[in-house]
Amino acid sequence: MNPRVLEQYLHEQIPLSQAMQIRVIEAEEERVILSAPLAPNINHTESVFGGSASAVAILAAWSIIHVRLKSDGIASSIVIQSNSMSYERPIYGTFTACSFITQPEAWEVFLRTLLRRGRARISVSSVLEYENQSVGKFAGNFVAIGTNPTML
Repeated sequence: MNPRVLEQYLHEQIPLSQAMQIRVIEAEEERVILSAPLAPNINHTESVFGGSASAVAILAAWSIIHVRLKSDGIASSIVIQSNSMSYERPIYGTFTACSFITQPEAWEVFLRTLLRRGRARISVSSVLEYENQSVGKFAGNFVAIGTNPTML
């Protein structure tokens, strides 16, 4: 998917992404990379607010599922079910979140289940980076719910 197309979609459908000034750097089936600057995400210690870091990580993870389902021509709603986030060090500037499917071999099972049952779950991870160093890790479970009437 074209990064600008995904970015426009995120800004229109998830307004918080625009307020946080999130940019899509890469939007491929293997990974999605989002970027966010410090200024709209700053906290009282002049570093990135933990909630902002978490939101970017979640959005990157959500986006890879969106990109892959769009590529497969499957209409669905994607929601987060559960997640964990670890923060390894402060972020004092523009940072990125790179997402990937935690177990790539699970994608085919996810697709079959979604098409057969109308809903499916998959695990996605994101790594936050600042100045070429890992600064945080996200792991989450997402559920896709088919929106195609023939799937339900």
